[in-house]
Amino acid sequence: MVNVIGLGYIGLPTALMMASHGVEVIGTDYNEELVKTLNAGKTTFKEEGLDELFHDALKSGVKFSTKYQVTDTYIVSVPTPYDKFSKKVDACYVVSAVQSVLDVCPKGATIVIESTVSPGTINKFVRPVIKKNGFKIGEDINLVHAPERIIPGNMVYELLHNNRTIGADDKAIGEKIKKLYASFCQGEIVVTDIRTAEMTKVVENTFRAVNIAFANELAKICRHDNMDVYEIIKICNMHPRVNILQPGPGVGGHCISVDPWFLVGDYPSLAKVIDESMKTNDEMPDFVLNRIYEIMAEKGMTDISKVGLYGLTYKENVDDMRESPTLQMLESMERHLCGNLVKIYDPFITKDVVPNQVHDLDLFLNEVDLVVLLVGHDEIKQNMDKLKEKVVLDTRNICHLEGTYKL
Repeated sequence: MVNVIGLGYIGLPTALMMASHGVEVIGTDYNEELVKTLNAGKTTFKEEGLDELFHDALKSGVKFSTKYQVTDTYIVSVPTPYDKFSKKVDACYVVSAVQSVLDVCPKGATIVIESTVSPGTINKFVRPVIKKNGFKIGEDINLVHAPERIIPGNMVYELLHNNRTIGADDKAIGEKIKKLYASFCQGEIVVTDIRTAEMTKVVENTFRAVNIAFANELAKICRHDNMDVYEIIKICNMHPRVNILQPGPGVGGHCISVDPWFLVGDYPSLAKVIDESMKTNDEMPDFVLNRIYEIMAEKGMTDISKVGLYGLTYKENVDDMRESPTLQMLESMERHLCGNLVKIYDPFITKDVVPNQVHDLDLFLNEVDLVVLLVGHDEIKQNMDKLKEKVVLDTRNICHLEGTYKL
């Protein structure tokens, strides 16, 4: 049996995928309401294909509990936030989960850390906890790192098809865990050492963050001289060895906006390009705010309450708001004493989470004159005709109505 610890955006799909492919799984989470909801047959967030996967897993016998189980395999998939001042990973949730596992696990159990951590985190934080509890690593407890590689909005498909990395002290244990993931994963699974596995996951997200920062910097340069950054990127990407990503209002989610900071925090004198790239991405919400003020001045608009922000999530067609550029913008506006006035709408966020949140597209549009497109949900793409009488600032390059303002 496998005990999956943490039933959030990563742990729940992992538990369901394993269960639906014949693995006996019990998912554990300290959140009693979350466990109660799952045991009532309901998922806790929206995701393409998740409800169907949940149904299959229930038929296969998946169970959910607030208690840690006595078994031989644990998968720890809990949050790993970072300290915004030091830029270092906060491993407290991982350490707490491992400690709880050690309280119940038999000798010989394997603990798989799925949570994304900075290189060296397992050595620095996890191994000492195991040793402190009197377990000998490699004999009493086996350690493995199997970082997740999935993205909200396409989790189910990517769990099945993405390649994976398994880091282990003992190659035989690594192969055993590889076989477990191979029960559902159709991609290539590479077995390596733990520190390499830690590094590869962080580097993958850092590569994308740096590429996005380059695109965002291009957007600023092109705005300065009134050039079309999207046309320039499109032409450049016709070159067989060039692949520039798209600029945007900022970077959100719990991967690209967070993981690169681990390297900056751990290697401050070495990670110079990464540091500057992250700062560039973090500056984009303020850049968008400046564009809003420029457009308002050009149009003679003075009432900030007539400005509407479309999108609260960090990417399209998900309900995940973690580190979203919109929330960063609202925080910045509050610091500048002009917050709590703009209207906000997102079809995926049905509960009030910010002031002046509207829950109907037509009502939202009726209340604003300037619409800022911050997320490219399918809903707005299918209703572009409703923006014809509005001033539109498009930060995602999805609106091609005449007169649309871009980044």
